[in-house]
Amino acid sequence: MSRPLRISATLVVSALAVAYIVYKIDLRKTLDILGSASVPWVVTSAILTLITVPPMAWRWQRLLVARDLHESVGWLTRTYFVSYAWGQILPTSVGGDASRIFETSRRHPGQITPITGSVLLERAIGGAVTLLLAGIGFLLAIGRYSIGAYVWPEVIFVLGTIAAGIVFFSRSVRRRLVFLLPLVRRLRIETPARAVYDGIHGYRDHVGTLVLVSVVTAVLQLTRIVAIYASGRAVGIHLPLLPYVVLGPLLFLVMLVPFTVNGLGIREAFFVSFLGNLGVPPDTAFACGFLFFVMTIVLALPGLAVILWENVFDRRAPMPERSA
Repeated sequence: MSRPLRISATLVVSALAVAYIVYKIDLRKTLDILGSASVPWVVTSAILTLITVPPMAWRWQRLLVARDLHESVGWLTRTYFVSYAWGQILPTSVGGDASRIFETSRRHPGQITPITGSVLLERAIGGAVTLLLAGIGFLLAIGRYSIGAYVWPEVIFVLGTIAAGIVFFSRSVRRRLVFLLPLVRRLRIETPARAVYDGIHGYRDHVGTLVLVSVVTAVLQLTRIVAIYASGRAVGIHLPLLPYVVLGPLLFLVMLVPFTVNGLGIREAFFVSFLGNLGVPPDTAFACGFLFFVMTIVLALPGLAVILWENVFDRRAPMPERSA
């Protein structure tokens, strides 16, 4: 897709999402709800959001170690926070991932393939675990909540994840992908496509690491879901945790797709639509979605501080020493 067409599509999707929100909510009432939000619940949501970052950095470190790349959890945590800062102005999580790949490859020249593979595989595992949690949530919610309309997106994501897993990890499929070479060469994307594929395929022999990362991811996803639940309680939504076990994973999946810059409009529209099916007024549902957006800002603040410290005040961390 050409750049002008991509920008136009982004603007159209953003406009539709904003129009849906404006149609559904009363702005003054929404502001009143946000103004009277419970501070303890908001603080709880912020803490639960922030404490997930160091374990995420440790999870990423395990994937790098499997490919013989070594970095401290401290530096990887710093890089995660910086990626969240860049994610505020770049398309959703895709921009943040690009930031992590760029910074890490500068510290490890010539290792772009395993670094790219570690970031993309981490994202893929996150998506797969998210689908698993959403599926469990759906099964538990059957007969209790009206969420049947969201089954089809779940099925589509599941089928896509299974297909991607087969393509990237099957040796027999790898041999059959040769027919794509003329196409990728014509599109001039052979080098990045090969880096992505080889970077992920290289983890085929590290099953233990993949299982460990998956378990840690599940715990972190559940923590983020509880953070969304806390945001809901802050604005007066008294639903139990179970509906959020369905909402959270689907929201995480939607945020993976670069519809708009930082998910603007899509995120709030998703809250209004999903929670509306559970009897939550649109204004309250939007307020919950807005607080979730505030939590992404909270995640970005440490990264913004790092960017200012390293670039404005020229306090960059020294590059690690390497043998010849």
